[in-house]
Amino acid sequence: MSAAKKIAEAEELVRQAEKSLKTSLLKWVPDYDSAADEYSKAATAYRIGKSFDKSKECQLKAIECYKNNKAWFHAAKSYEQIILLSKDTDKLLEIEEYANKACSLYQQHGSPEAAASALDKAAKLTEQKHPELALRFYQHAIEVIMIEDSTRQAAEYSTKVSRILVKLRRYEEATQAIKREIGLNQQTESYGQIGRLVVALVLVQLARGDSVEAEKAFREWGSCCEPEEVSTLQTLLNAFDEEDAEMAARMLATPFIRHMDVEYSILARNIPLPEGMQLEKKSDDNAGNATNEDEDEGIC
Repeated sequence: MSAAKKIAEAEELVRQAEKSLKTSLLKWVPDYDSAADEYSKAATAYRIGKSFDKSKECQLKAIECYKNNKAWFHAAKSYEQIILLSKDTDKLLEIEEYANKACSLYQQHGSPEAAASALDKAAKLTEQKHPELALRFYQHAIEVIMIEDSTRQAAEYSTKVSRILVKLRRYEEATQAIKREIGLNQQTESYGQIGRLVVALVLVQLARGDSVEAEKAFREWGSCCEPEEVSTLQTLLNAFDEEDAEMAARMLATPFIRHMDVEYSILARNIPLPEGMQLEKKSDDNAGNATNEDEDEGIC
């Protein structure tokens, strides 16, 4: 069906919706239920016809009808449709307003899982271009889902919070986020996941230039790590302690670190290496230069 036909269909649905809202001597109350359904169908037809502004307008009218009927769940669903329209029109910054409204209505309906899911969807749409916005969505989702004590779901959202903070190089906040994530996984007894988080925490502390806190994290939670992780972290921390840049670089390039979530893999490649060997090399170079100068002077 052509865009023109879909728009004509939408316009007819709008007329029906307006008629449903009218009152008369025999009809004292607007038919909000029918009007909401017709506005919603009109919004879909407008969207297919690429008339995005009119589609959004119809969704907003449908939401008002749903609210008048106290149909909070359906109103929230309509806000989620507006979020998709914001994606279609590349107006991603508008998503925050509608995602928060959808979340609030889902909570009002008594559906915290749907509320958190709406925030999760919004975060996925915005993470690539607006990671700070996605971060706020995931943090809000954790708050919402923890009302229901859904620790496992909160841990999943916490993983995304930690990764975005690392991506944004907000390492101080990332260390706190990873520690909270470890705590949530302890509650669900997900000890294998804790091992990987210990590796992540050590990497972030080293990126901060704090090898002391990195060692402290390993001592506190290292018992949850797999043997390969324990061996690698011990050697890595010893390399930093002894200022062995070559060994540190080798450990940061081990396969299981390279195959971690991409944010941590990139972080490992960018961690400043200890300077001991580099300083030693510079000293050797300076000594060599001095020798050459002495030889040159002797020749002269």
